[in-house]
Amino acid sequence: MSPKSVASHSTPATSSRRDFIEVTGARENNLQNVTLRIPRGKLTVFTGVSGSGKSSLVFDTIAAEAQRQLNETYTAFVRNRLPKYGQPDVDSIDNLSAATIIDQKRLGGSSRSTVGTITDIAPLLRLLFSRVGKPAVGNSHVFSFNDPQGMCPECSGIGKTTQLDLDNFLDRSKSLNEGAILHPDFAVGKWYWKSYTLSGHFDNDKPLSRYTKDEWQMLLHGESRLTFESEGGPIYARYEGIVDRFTRLYMKKDLQAMTERNRELFLRVVNFATCPSCQGSRLNALARSCKIGGHDIGQLSAMEATELVKVLSAVDDPAGAPVVASLLERLGNLVTIGLGYLSMDRESGTLSGGESQRIKTVRHLGSSLTEMLYVFDEPSIGLHPRDVQRLNTLLLKLRDKGNTVLVVEHDPDVIAIADHIVDLGPRAGQHGGQVVYEGPYSRLQDADTLTGRFLRQELPLKVESRKRTGALTVKDARLHNLKGLTVDIPTGVLTVVTGVAGSGKSTLINEVFVAQHPGAVVIDQSAVSTSIRSNTATYTGMLDTIRQLFAKANGVSASLFSFNSEGACPGCQGLGVVYVDLAFMDGLKSICDVCAGKRFTEEVLGHELRGKNIGQVLDLTAADALAFFKEKKLQPTLQALVDVGLSYLRLGQPLSTLSGGECQRIKLATELHKQGAVYVMDEPTTGLHMSDVRHLLELIERLVVRGSTVVVIEHNLEVIKRADWILDLGLEGGHQGGDLLFEGTPRELLKCQHSITAKYLRQHVRASG
Repeated sequence: MSPKSVASHSTPATSSRRDFIEVTGARENNLQNVTLRIPRGKLTVFTGVSGSGKSSLVFDTIAAEAQRQLNETYTAFVRNRLPKYGQPDVDSIDNLSAATIIDQKRLGGSSRSTVGTITDIAPLLRLLFSRVGKPAVGNSHVFSFNDPQGMCPECSGIGKTTQLDLDNFLDRSKSLNEGAILHPDFAVGKWYWKSYTLSGHFDNDKPLSRYTKDEWQMLLHGESRLTFESEGGPIYARYEGIVDRFTRLYMKKDLQAMTERNRELFLRVVNFATCPSCQGSRLNALARSCKIGGHDIGQLSAMEATELVKVLSAVDDPAGAPVVASLLERLGNLVTIGLGYLSMDRESGTLSGGESQRIKTVRHLGSSLTEMLYVFDEPSIGLHPRDVQRLNTLLLKLRDKGNTVLVVEHDPDVIAIADHIVDLGPRAGQHGGQVVYEGPYSRLQDADTLTGRFLRQELPLKVESRKRTGALTVKDARLHNLKGLTVDIPTGVLTVVTGVAGSGKSTLINEVFVAQHPGAVVIDQSAVSTSIRSNTATYTGMLDTIRQLFAKANGVSASLFSFNSEGACPGCQGLGVVYVDLAFMDGLKSICDVCAGKRFTEEVLGHELRGKNIGQVLDLTAADALAFFKEKKLQPTLQALVDVGLSYLRLGQPLSTLSGGECQRIKLATELHKQGAVYVMDEPTTGLHMSDVRHLLELIERLVVRGSTVVVIEHNLEVIKRADWILDLGLEGGHQGGDLLFEGTPRELLKCQHSITAKYLRQHVRASG
């Protein structure tokens, strides 16, 4: 797209045209020259199977162009410090507004970032204490654990102390020469190891268990000056005990800021404990001495939002009235969107993708801006049907303020409230990228599209449940909010664990059950590798076999057929594209001129396997590759990709281009070969279209028939209806959850009067006839 092609047309727009966002000729990713009009000031929902082009249209085209054009209004100095958005492949987009994108990316952040800090509730609490707290101890900085005036001096405002676990760090039965220091950075031959063995302080062949008290003290905490002789003359260095050195190198750094490798190694050799000085509140004694209603700010921050609302509602000091009103509004929005179980001191890095997205939503609800463009990426993810209704209220509230709201969504309850629906398809990948329906929900139900058909074809409630072959018991589960649960997970059947967000489902299954039964195969929502060099073939392990097949057929080295090794194009180092940094202007990504995007050298591309070179093979879809490869080593993996609904993925497709649902399914595909296994799936319908949910249920059915035990944490009522056994937790989230409300069959759940899940299941069954 040329720079001028996205500018507004030169002819004056009529009032009727200004009522629509007009997209002409969108070709980003798999979009096939899409042209459409999206009503402004309305709620538009984009539907379609995974990979049909929804995100390409909404995020990569419309939202990206809105962000890019807004950024261009700033000076070059400012633009150089803003995120860069490339020009989407589209002829023109007219009548855009400033966009706010609310995606599923986890909030992350350091250990100093909490729910309170990212929602701006913590600053308001600090302000309230500085105005009405008794006794008065100072301004709002005094109540901040991120400020030297307020932080606990012992833990520096972290709330936890960290100690090196010497039993995991050292093997006392070994000498230094035998590798007594177990951390890889202190391994035999490394510089840190040499600083001890060449120091002259130790007998390097003497086991640590035989060290004298003075030797032990020198090893752990000693200090001295060292001199090492070298060809260039003496080298002077400082001797530092291993505890002090490890503390300086690792313990003073934020855990979240470490690389994944360093974080994993760090967690192996340390113990965490609640700070004994501040009892985890992060604050010093002065800040804790000031109270409102008998509570200090640390105690209020540790309360769940629902409880905090009750305490703050009782504050009647006129000096704090405006602050209290603002706090109650923000906390009320958290409760309304289904996050009432969160406390303000909860670290943001521990939030799920769904929780992160809902918190981002809350941050915009108090805004008075109008005529904005709000873009949501499947906001119903992780929500119980009860909370989906609350979400709908918030989406409509944003629309009614005079904003345009665009939502990519699969949930029928969210689709049903749309003013306008754009359905993409007809299928996924190269078979998608077209608008197959535009209009209201009432007409979509009669449309001949996958979405329309599956809205009309709901699954019946399972009547005959399978008989269990045994049971896996979870004993005395007390982690987080679980209240000492002992429960049997039946084997040989499909068990669905239900309950509102925060009720304890993930804690019970992903943490306690998996810990007590470590043989379970866990398919969770953690991301697969998103390296630019990681693709379908590398992640599933197929590329090694494919390279060996090419090597054998051509009598050459297998390393030639790796774009990360010998065979890589020298022009792009095997990426297929070249990135050019244009400073304050948008960076430029272009197809490599040397290999034309094929990643390999001409020599490598000259070698063929059954008429195709390595570039052509990596361009095959999983379905095409299944027909091409007859090798037994590749067939099961390719068939698994097809079985989980990823038949359209190309073998060389970068994982960084996959949606969240696609990532979870590719992970599932790598585990399907295990016979008689126990599978644990955490909301596997995440990101799945209704048709793909059916496909997933068929796959689970095959696993159970084959003798596997499947345990699914799920909110989707279609999955709940097809369970053999249900465990329902609640009643609410947080401290009001953690109880087992019900265990039994779906039909028996319909009769349960005190379960929120049962209420919505009854409504769903009645609505579907």
